[in-house]
Amino acid sequence: MAGGIGSRLWPVSTPEKPKQFIDLVGTGRSLIQMTADRFSGVCGMSNMWVVTSGKYVDIVRSQLPGIPRDHILAEPEPRNTAPCIAYACRKIAMRHPDANIVVTPSDALVTDVRVFTSTIREALDFTSGSCSIVTVGIVPDRPETGYGYICASSRVEGNICKVQAFKEKPDRRTAEGYLSEGNYFWNAGIFVWNVRTIEDQLRRYAPSIMAVIDSMSPKFYTDEEEDTLREHFCECEKISIDYAVMEKSEVIYVIPGKFVWSDLGSWSSVRSHTVRDDDGNAVVGDGAVLSGCRNCIIHTDSPLVAEGLDGYVVAQKDGRTLVCRLSEEQHVRELSGKLNK
Repeated sequence: MAGGIGSRLWPVSTPEKPKQFIDLVGTGRSLIQMTADRFSGVCGMSNMWVVTSGKYVDIVRSQLPGIPRDHILAEPEPRNTAPCIAYACRKIAMRHPDANIVVTPSDALVTDVRVFTSTIREALDFTSGSCSIVTVGIVPDRPETGYGYICASSRVEGNICKVQAFKEKPDRRTAEGYLSEGNYFWNAGIFVWNVRTIEDQLRRYAPSIMAVIDSMSPKFYTDEEEDTLREHFCECEKISIDYAVMEKSEVIYVIPGKFVWSDLGSWSSVRSHTVRDDDGNAVVGDGAVLSGCRNCIIHTDSPLVAEGLDGYVVAQKDGRTLVCRLSEEQHVRELSGKLNK
């Protein structure tokens, strides 16, 4: 899934080119390229599909030329993740009715690819032989308040456990309780299922969405698909897969993801996953000169000089500049929005 706009990372991430298409942490690869790279141990690129906005199709093609052109699906408008997933899974099912599918965001960071691959393979083995959905829960290393949580109950097979409940983003005290109990995981939004299972669950819990998909699908893989989507995709309820299915279904399981993961949803998280110098500064881009700076994240596409900053983000892209205390970065989306008013 590659349709988000990453507005909290302005000005580097913009609606014209959001964070999934950007090298945020200085690896030389964009986040969507890194996502494809880590799935290379699971399947070839010929089995990868991307759902994105129509305006990003050319970027996807240029960054992932190995993915077949008809595997890049263009949503005519954003309707959240449930319609996106329903559309993609129907397209896949029409050619591969027994497909085992992993759904993942394209804009997250995973550092231990070997463990990630092992985890995904175990989940695929489980869903291939059962009418179950497996979600990957990240083993938390801190009482994070910025993520939703998954509460696991009894262990059923290997590392895989039945899900008891999904929890909204908690306050600090609640998050500390989750960490101490040991059966709570961060919700990474990575789902594994057989295509028949997800269509059955969508039909049961989101029948209005499936009715729209059913009405459109005779035009899929024809010259009329784009016009049909443009006319009818907007009829799908705008709802996440979490609310539409995951929080209602009784066949949800979780597998612990024992690897470093981040949704890179803030400049602080970008800094924490970028190489830092002895003063705690993370610099992405050429031409930055720092003097007396500590604990900063500098992300620039042009020459920049910074002196005496402590705990700041300084980001430049295409003539737009952000200078903000990291402690106040939650206001970036609000403040950058004022430029367009």
